[in-house]
Amino acid sequence: MSTPYLCPNCKTNRTRFNIIEQQAKSVKLDPQTGVIIEELEQSSLDPFHITYNGPHYKVQCGVCGLIENELSFIKRAQLKS
Repeated sequence: MSTPYLCPNCKTNRTRFNIIEQQAKSVKLDPQTGVIIEELEQSSLDPFHITYNGPHYKVQCGVCGLIENELSFIKRAQLKS
């Protein structure tokens, strides 16, 4: 995270960002009510439950509110360097 950012939407913000750390929780829901029946450990997932493999961080622009993958903000800053 020691890389410059530039918002790909407003294209002016280089300093105000919210770093959103994503922590996935695997659960089984009741199909009728949507209530969580069981929280699953990564080691005990059944064959039909895929583990989360998305980004660890998302970034929100503190000026326009855009939320994207961190790489979008990094790439935009590299283009404008």
